[in-house]
Amino acid sequence: MEDTRIQWHPGFVAAMNLEFKENRDDLIFEKEYNLNTKPLETDLLIIKKNPAVVLKNEIGAFFRGHNIIEYKSPGDELNVNTFYKVQGYACIYKAAGTSARISEDDVTATLIREGRPEGLFQYFAEKGFQVTSSHKGIYCVHTGSLFPTQIVVTREIDGNGHVWLKSLSEKLQKEDIQRLLKGMGKLTGEFDKEMADSVLKVSVNANESLVKKLLEDESMYEALMEIMEPKLALRDKSKLEEGLQQGLQQGLQQGLQQGQKVTAIRMMCSGKYSLEEISDISGLTLKEIQMLKEN
Repeated sequence: MEDTRIQWHPGFVAAMNLEFKENRDDLIFEKEYNLNTKPLETDLLIIKKNPAVVLKNEIGAFFRGHNIIEYKSPGDELNVNTFYKVQGYACIYKAAGTSARISEDDVTATLIREGRPEGLFQYFAEKGFQVTSSHKGIYCVHTGSLFPTQIVVTREIDGNGHVWLKSLSEKLQKEDIQRLLKGMGKLTGEFDKEMADSVLKVSVNANESLVKKLLEDESMYEALMEIMEPKLALRDKSKLEEGLQQGLQQGLQQGLQQGQKVTAIRMMCSGKYSLEEISDISGLTLKEIQMLKEN
């Protein structure tokens, strides 16, 4: 069962934006694209503005004009039913609305998961579906599908070339975190940094014990805090401001109460006022005044 504390899908969309950042101007990213009516919704639709553009990312080498992407987080299964469901998504996308004018030859499907779906590959073998590997961790299904389909196993793809997708894992090692931090350090654009922050958030939440251990390593502590400290500072600043506001309100309230007590005590010491008059002027209840008198 997927850990609902970890928002894998926003991290995935961010990772894909970073995977294709060199060609981002050539692409349109439609996350959670509504195929027809809910709940028929694919995780990501990537449209090439110009189908002739060659994408630099290995995963994108397979793409045509319209590309349906299905992502499975580490806790989710990628099986035969998922395979045919995504084929169905592609069919609906081809047939529905304005996309009905799209050629079926211009639509592809991509399934992405960290672990290799052994049961699905066994099914392909039993059915005689031809499957080849174009790049390490990227498998193309040539027969048995209505639309060209590829399966990306992120555990197998190159770590240096696909740092963002590789970081969406619950089993990261020290070198994976180092690679992620190095990749983040190279980013300059604000949008890229925001996307990287989404990936980092998922990676940290999914690998808490590793991150805590790395924080004990002096060299890793400095690298991690260089990235994380500004975010922590903003969060702490917000909490500090909230705390100061609460403290100010509490202080004012305490000051008011103390002033009421001083006023009541002075009036009682003068012997000129009844308890009712003291209550009216000081704002304290008769019970509170009686307690002051007894003390």
